[in-house]
Amino acid sequence: MLIVDPNNQELSKKLSKALSIDIFYPEIHVFPDGERRIRINQNVANKSAAILKSISTPVETNLLEFCFTVDALRRNGINNIFGIITYLGYSRADHIFRVGEAVPLEVVIKILEASGVDKVLLIDPHSIKTPELFHVDVQVESALSLFGRKIKEIESDKNNISVVSPDMGGIRRIKILSRMLGGVKEATINKDRDLQTGELKNLGVEGNLNSKCFIVDDMISTGGTMTEAIDAVTEKGVEEVYVFVTHPVLSGDAPKVLQNSKAKKVFMTDTINIPENKRFPKLEILSVAPIIASKIQEWIKNFSV
Repeated sequence: MLIVDPNNQELSKKLSKALSIDIFYPEIHVFPDGERRIRINQNVANKSAAILKSISTPVETNLLEFCFTVDALRRNGINNIFGIITYLGYSRADHIFRVGEAVPLEVVIKILEASGVDKVLLIDPHSIKTPELFHVDVQVESALSLFGRKIKEIESDKNNISVVSPDMGGIRRIKILSRMLGGVKEATINKDRDLQTGELKNLGVEGNLNSKCFIVDDMISTGGTMTEAIDAVTEKGVEEVYVFVTHPVLSGDAPKVLQNSKAKKVFMTDTINIPENKRFPKLEILSVAPIIASKIQEWIKNFSV
């Protein structure tokens, strides 16, 4: 049984087609005060279920809907639950920045586990340490394989390619991608934080650039960090810049910011649904459905779905 996210029907339908199985939407009723009631209107006793959910904006609502769905399944006799969390909200809040703060990601993970999920699939978590915070079985997959194939379509000569991280936190990501592409040049945008204002200052590009530059990150929120990275490499004489991002958070005017940037094309995946009003001419969506489908197929070998 595949229980899917009503907020991401495009990805849900692609998964259904890839797996040749029916999808099932939980019955969700929203009360006037915003509270939710979730009901499973099928017989799930002694079965297993995979639940597809993006814990994206509105984060709290999507988190509770996932947990309520898990709880409803448990109360109706389900055997095993595989939580496919395409995007994990609060993933950037994984440590204390200032004394007196909470660690929101740890709280979110505790809530997820308390709901009764048996296993979790994460796609490109913000930190490699995120899976270590879970006490249930966790699998991690990446969209880098999708990015690598698309980059090879754009440029077949690896001597023309450079992969760039917009900050120091993404160095591991571009090193993996570089190996996938046969060992291309790598670069990072070096930054420094003003301790008084908290603002990040761009200190320039560290590494080697080629004529075609592919900037890779796990997410885009406002687009500010990405456009700074785009400007930094174009100032170095790069001829073409392409952006590759797993999670399209796209807060505020991010679509407009990216469309008006010097990037030739912006590639994002469907881990978060991109509504029509946030789509823009430079955008191309790459689907993670094949990645998720392969993980579900592996899981099916052990449980009857």
